[in-house]
Parts: sequence; structure tokens; C-alpha cells
Amino acid sequence: NTVMAAQMTDAHRRFLQVLMSNGITEGSEARKLHQHCCEIDKVYYAHDKLDDFINTINSHLQPLFMQIRKGISEDDGRAHYAVVNLAETEVTKMASDYTEIELELFRKTMDLIILSENGFASSTDILNLADQLKTKKMKKKEAEQVLKIFVEDKWLSEKNGEYTLHTRCIIEMEQFILSNYQDVARKCNICHSLAIQSQVCESCGTGMHVPCVRKYFRGQTEPRCPRCNEFWSCDIP
Repeated sequence: NTVMAAQMTDAHRRFLQVLMSNGITEGSEARKLHQHCCEIDKVYYAHDKLDDFINTINSHLQPLFMQIRKGISEDDGRAHYAVVNLAETEVTKMASDYTEIELELFRKTMDLIILSENGFASSTDILNLADQLKTKKMKKKEAEQVLKIFVEDKWLSEKNGEYTLHTRCIIEMEQFILSNYQDVARKCNICHSLAIQSQVCESCGTGMHVPCVRKYFRGQTEPRCPRCNEFWSCDIP
């Protein structure tokens, strides 16, 4: 592909800066930001050209091993954008922000979430790990604080004492998770991206995101697995 990359303008730079400082940006926010940046910097704006606008930025980020990636929230199926550093794995990226013991707690939490049936780990289970850490034991109070920070920093999200991976985490760590959890990490059968919170076919083990399940079975009276055609036994949301 020898097409010359379109020029980066101030609008592109402004957009990238905001995306980087947000960590993750919801799709409708990204569309508003696109318009805002083009208007401020008097750059041609077309509402249906966000992907092209991002591709231009990505072609200039390539030599820096960075990329704006789009991902889907496992909760509601909405698009999100995050700037990903392709030169680092999640652990090195997080290593500059957290201590060794905090990272160990995160990795153990990630194990629990990915190995679980539904993509969640209870705070009880996570806190029980805190006093078995190799680096040094962590008191429950301390571990609770660390979990809170992981939620604030958008690596984990929490609902009623249950933790799962935040959309940001999934976008940034998809490759890491797929290569480090080969036997258990599933891709969604519908959208083909990593599925942490998913429903799984009892017959063949095919997994699907809950929003994808909702969309796929919409209007079907007898839901059947897209892969093995057996009856889909999970409750359709």
C-alpha cells in the first residue's frame, strides 16, 4: 500500500491529545470531539468520516508503535476508542504506574476473571488472594484500596462487589490475553473480539458477548447456537 498518508492537521493532533488524556472515550463522545476539533482548527469536517480521520492519525502513529483502537463495551455493546501502545505488553505498560505487589494482585485478579464462567470475580475471592501474594502479603484493607485504584484507572470495573475487566483493559490487552490464556480466552462468535463477560453454548462451548447474544437472537422464537445449532440454554437478556 503505497498511498501517501493524509496529512496530520492540528485537528488530528488535538483529537489524539484528548483521547490519550481520557484513556478511553465512548463512541458518541469521540464523534462530538471529532466535530469540535475540526471546527476549532478550521479543518474540513464530515460527520461520517470519523474512521478516516482516525486512520490518518494511525498512519502517523505507526512508526511510534501506537494505534487508536476501537472496542465494544461488553455491558451495552457501545463502541469505545483507546490509544494502545503496541510496543509494550500490558504488564510493562502498567509497571510504570504500579508497584510490583499491586501488579501481582492485578494479574491474579485477571486470572480469576478470565478463568471464571461469566467473566466476573467476587471481591471475596480477590481479597482471599491478597494474603497469598509472592511479593509480600497484602492486608485486606490495603487490597481493597488497590482494587479501587484499578477501577478509577479503568483497568477493572465493579458491579455489586463483582469485578470484571474494563473496556479499556480489554482493548489494550486483547493480544496479551489471547496469547497468555490460549486455552481459556474466547473470542465472541459474532463480533470476533475477545469475550470476557459472555454466554457459552453448553453443547459446543461457543461464546458470545451478552450484547451480541441480544442482537443475534432478536426476533428468533427458538434460539439455536450459531455454531452447532443446539438449543441456546442461557437466558437471553
